[in-house]
Amino acid sequence: MSEAHTTASTAFFDSIDGVVQALANAGYFADRQLATAVFLAIKLQRPLLLEGEPGVGKTELAKALAKALQRELIRLQCYDGMELRDALYEWNYAAQMLHMRAAESLHAGSEGVHELEREIYQQRYLIRRPLLQALQAPLPGAVLLIDEVDRADEPFEAFLLEYLGEYQVTIPELGTIRAASTPLTILTSNRTRELNDAVKRRCLYHWLDYPDRERELEILRALVPQASAALTEQVAQFVNRLRSQPFSSAFQRTPAIAESVEWAKALVALDTLTLDPEIVTSTAGILFKQRDDVAALTRELAAELLAPEQASP
Repeated sequence: MSEAHTTASTAFFDSIDGVVQALANAGYFADRQLATAVFLAIKLQRPLLLEGEPGVGKTELAKALAKALQRELIRLQCYDGMELRDALYEWNYAAQMLHMRAAESLHAGSEGVHELEREIYQQRYLIRRPLLQALQAPLPGAVLLIDEVDRADEPFEAFLLEYLGEYQVTIPELGTIRAASTPLTILTSNRTRELNDAVKRRCLYHWLDYPDRERELEILRALVPQASAALTEQVAQFVNRLRSQPFSSAFQRTPAIAESVEWAKALVALDTLTLDPEIVTSTAGILFKQRDDVAALTRELAAELLAPEQASP
């Protein structure tokens, strides 16, 4: 674990406000609670587990952190049936075989066999996968994104424990490999299944929700600057209401941040100045990715979503 690296990281993010500002400069708008979780993950050198609905910005946070910290982003995309060789390492068997054929004529007897085994299990025949790449990344270290860890099998979680707890892994032929510089590690989960408690204990935890109206407004202003102020306000208001009850219950999946940004860009491309039910329903395929959800956004519902909110009595 590198002390120099620790100092450099905390100096860059010297406060929670510093995290908010650095992420904003990288195009990511974090609220104070999320910025606090990020600050502590760096300060305490602990992995950060982010859970939340798809599309709330979990993966984007890792990308923004890599940009803000000027570190390499290394991504491990998890999936059902993923094996250790996909996540950590595998041996280059073809190269090992060539070496063996070239060397076998030079070795003889049992001593020759042992020598040959030592030669083929060298670092040069090791194919490094994301976890090992993150551990061996040079200063200032990497940002490791273990994306959608809930999609991997439970045995993979057990394998992760050594990495998450001690930033090290064990390769039988080479021994224990420790981090050259502690990777900033972000795990994401869409909660398709409950994660093992042992994994959670080794991480800081943060539930990431959809942004509130003001934060969504900030995102839209930054990412779709060509949209008029009035249109940006309307898009943020519309999407925010659509995600809230009772409207959200009409849909299987409400729009993510990426979809609201894409919708704003499409509205600009159509020279839209203000939203009305017709333009909303005709562009619903950008907000929703399922036929039933597109059909559920009728003109009547769009008009209701666009109507001024009633003041509380």
